[in-house]
Amino acid sequence: MFIDMLILPDSSIRVNMDVVKRELVMVPGPEECASDPLECPLSEAEAVPIAKAFAALSDPARLRLYTLIASQPGQVCACSLVEPVGRSQPTVSHHLKVLFEAGLIDKQRRGSWIWYWTVPGEIDRVVAALQANTRATAGS
Repeated sequence: MFIDMLILPDSSIRVNMDVVKRELVMVPGPEECASDPLECPLSEAEAVPIAKAFAALSDPARLRLYTLIASQPGQVCACSLVEPVGRSQPTVSHHLKVLFEAGLIDKQRRGSWIWYWTVPGEIDRVVAALQANTRATAGS
């Protein structure tokens, strides 16, 4: 245990106690490692769209917008999405653009309104990529 004491100009005393535990771990050198080289289960081309989808869903407002759109049986007008998420219309439009660019939702302009819907199977593809990799590592 280390104890550091520092006497400050105003005569107050600051005590900082840190408990330090060290554990030596033997790590095999390159000549001792007998495992085969690892293969990444996802190629770069497969990882990019999945990473974009996760990045898009990492914002709470976008996650809420996605689940709101996904919970509807059909298409949803942009005008119906502002109030439920409690954000301004420009902010909602920005978040919808990010979801669209990530390939999670699609849209169609009808007059002055834009209607949104989830891309069928896209979220399932993202989740399946993780589940397949988890099953592959759990089985070994």
